Amino acid sequence: MILVILVLGFIFGAILQYAKLNRYDVISGLAILEDFSVAKAIAVAVGFGALLINIEISLGLAAYHVKPFLVGGVILGGLIFGAGMALLGYCPGTLAVSMGEGSLDAWVGMIGGLFGGWFFTVTLPGIKWILGPNLGKIALHTIATSSVVFILLMVVFAAIMVGLSFWLHKKEQKSDLKWLYAGVGLAILNALVFLSFVANRPIGASTTYPYLADVVLGLKNNVYFEKIRQPGQWELIFLGGAFLAGLIISLIKKEFKLVLQHALWKRFKGDAPQMRIIWSFLGGFILIYGARMAGGCTSGHILSGGMQIAVSSLVFGAFALLGLLLTGRWFYAKKEHSV
Repeated sequence: MILVILVLGFIFGAILQYAKLNRYDVISGLAILEDFSVAKAIAVAVGFGALLINIEISLGLAAYHVKPFLVGGVILGGLIFGAGMALLGYCPGTLAVSMGEGSLDAWVGMIGGLFGGWFFTVTLPGIKWILGPNLGKIALHTIATSSVVFILLMVVFAAIMVGLSFWLHKKEQKSDLKWLYAGVGLAILNALVFLSFVANRPIGASTTYPYLADVVLGLKNNVYFEKIRQPGQWELIFLGGAFLAGLIISLIKKEFKLVLQHALWKRFKGDAPQMRIIWSFLGGFILIYGARMAGGCTSGHILSGGMQIAVSSLVFGAFALLGLLLTGRWFYAKKEHSV
């Protein structure tokens, strides 16, 4: 089973790397509305994936794995997650791929994420009141009045998401379609992982961080660790596969390179390495803390939850985008440096 998870993670990492969706410049580019590759790929994956997953479920080959709508956690966590994403320039899953490619800031962000996961574990008892109320596992399939209404709305939703991706592509005026192939690939991969005879769960990444931090620091004797033990183990192996994809493919393509400051960072923040280290650590810390407040991240909430047309995931995605854009507008607002 470990080998299967590693292979799935490798495919995940390879898809991200193929379209460069793991790169700092691409993700931070979205924060300043200069690069829509990530948004386009996610929109296609969610739209196409919604059709695939619901076909599987209708055939009895898979089941829903909807995250509960913890109003405070999803909204506040989404804003915090988006802010961390803008500062760090990576998501919990893309961190692993970029680490494999040699991005030193991703390694620093991973360390910050581990501290963020640890801090969430120790502060959770005191912030539970912020995370609620819990409105339950609400999704289109739970609120549709009939199967006909559900199918109709699902198809409309899928069409809107795919249409949005092509609208953004037209707005960018770029010819590269790697984002499209990557989006389709992510949808197919997630549908594969959902199958009951494969993994019977959605793709996820952020649970890795509190799980690994708690194991290393010996914080296993608590309710939260017991809750995340199984998904944390799975996601750790999955991200191990993504890391191997980043490492092996970059070595084969002779693109492996140790780098701390990427082009967009230098353009706005200059060459001081200590600043990139500080903000990478803080960004990773904030990113994971927000993800755990919301109970998921880009892959577990926005991608996997969006494919299930889950209310919690759609709301999280909206607030994560808001946090990303607001932070990007502030953080990258200073005078640009010559590169």
